[in-house]
Amino acid sequence: MILEINEKNPNKRQISQIVEILEEGGVIIYPTDTVYAYGCDSKSKNALEKIYRIKNIRNTKHLSFILSDISSMNDYVRNISDQAFKAMKKCVPGPYTFIFHASKLVPKIAMTKQKTIGVRVPDNNIALDIVRTLGRPIISAGVQLSDDSYVIDPQNIEKENRNFVDIIIDAGVKSKELSTVVDFTTGHPVVIREGKGEFFF
Repeated sequence: MILEINEKNPNKRQISQIVEILEEGGVIIYPTDTVYAYGCDSKSKNALEKIYRIKNIRNTKHLSFILSDISSMNDYVRNISDQAFKAMKKCVPGPYTFIFHASKLVPKIAMTKQKTIGVRVPDNNIALDIVRTLGRPIISAGVQLSDDSYVIDPQNIEKENRNFVDIIIDAGVKSKELSTVVDFTTGHPVVIREGKGEFFF
């Protein structure tokens, strides 16, 4: 099922429909400020395992927790340094993924072997409204096609994914660039992937 949503002003009824699917353990495809991504309720282990199967991965480095703001990170990550907080304030919301040590609220299945997670606050009204309405993060992983390219056009999504997900959100063509990934586990920024987000740390 494809659902077209106005990215600038998302319809509340449509957002509620998506959240209901997430609460029931469903998997969605939704837009970010970079590529399209799979998403599931952070409380649903079964839905997360489904994303693993869809992407044929067992590597949590492919995952991000999507949050609505910096303050909500405190529940899911540990040891946010002053430097990290100041840096994030400059670029959130935006195309950045930040790596931190995970808190006890993060399920083990969503952590790396180093007990870290990636967190994101994307500059996308649909993604942010979904998280706010759900009341907790969604776990996310970029949608890739069979040739391993990331999806930026929703018209290319349905053919390969319609039998694997519960709903596909169409918000038009997205950016070709991935998010910039910054590791803050030592308290100091280490850019481990340069992407759409400008490097100024």
